[in-house]
Amino acid sequence: MRRAADQLISSEGFKEPRLRRARALSMSWLVFSPALLLQLLCSSILTLLSRLRSYWAAAAAGPPGQRSEVTPTSVNYHFTRQCNYKCGFCFHTAKTSFVLPVEEAKRGLRLLREAGMEKINFSGGEPFLQDRGAFLGSLVQFCKQDLHLPSVSIVSNGSLIRESWFQKYGEFLDILAVSCDSFDEDTNQLIGRAQGRKSHLQNLYRIRSWCQQYRVAFKINSVVNAFNVDEDMSEHIVQLDPVRWKVFQCLLIDGENAGQSALREARRFVVSDRQFEDFLDRHSGVACLVPESNEKMRNSYLILDEYMRFLDCRGGGKQPSRSILDVGVKAAICFSGFDEKMFLRRGGKYVWSKADMKLDW
Repeated sequence: MRRAADQLISSEGFKEPRLRRARALSMSWLVFSPALLLQLLCSSILTLLSRLRSYWAAAAAGPPGQRSEVTPTSVNYHFTRQCNYKCGFCFHTAKTSFVLPVEEAKRGLRLLREAGMEKINFSGGEPFLQDRGAFLGSLVQFCKQDLHLPSVSIVSNGSLIRESWFQKYGEFLDILAVSCDSFDEDTNQLIGRAQGRKSHLQNLYRIRSWCQQYRVAFKINSVVNAFNVDEDMSEHIVQLDPVRWKVFQCLLIDGENAGQSALREARRFVVSDRQFEDFLDRHSGVACLVPESNEKMRNSYLILDEYMRFLDCRGGGKQPSRSILDVGVKAAICFSGFDEKMFLRRGGKYVWSKADMKLDW
């Protein structure tokens, strides 16, 4: 380009306006070429990385005739990272405040349904925080009424749930799981599963009665950690009578609750495998107990973040795919790191539609 400008400048009969334009052209090349070159270089590198990533995913899947495509049978959609609790071991922390517009979220859910999704679980953050539960309610209703999903479930800390929500949306919800790590209020305060001095346990029992009244299957999730590892919860669990009591071993995720960029530091909550097994042994008489060690949990969940990207936890952190809204489910799920065999081994597929549950309402 600069050579062309010099030829124009030296040509016979070259008039002054053309000379000025040629000089300007030559100067613009000198001024702007580094930025343009840098932009071109970055674009080329990103394209190359994308192609390499696709190649590695295809190679890991095996030869074309032998590949088994992952079906998103059960999906966990963490549509918000915001929460009103401060649980010290939280592994999906408030790193952003982004929430998709509801119509975009519904578009993504429809894509998942078309790809084979049978169960959706809404989580966070605290899912009832967005629009006082109205955002969540509209998605729950859409999944059951429009998409005809066999199972729609929620995981919540229970602090923001009101009876009016059950009155409006309860018929569309199959399972409500409330997180509770201790039946001692002081222990819940130490863990951070509390808001001020409000009673987490009173909320738990109140929600249990609403689930019974509005025909929603009730579930409890507990994380075994250094503060509750010696507790015996049997009496309370039997009294509350959930359809399932999921008991997780405290898990470290780099960038979430461990490492320099993390918003939480969960190392002080971690328990050993032996301690986790002792907790399970102490509660072996509880029929609804479903244990999940770190080994079972880490890669056996299909997790969508707030941008509808699948999160790969195989490296100890959370590496996002591209959004299913941009590339579709099939292209994005290749990067989920999902272990379907472990999903089945841990009992990930069970009777999850309340229409099929033999419950005494």
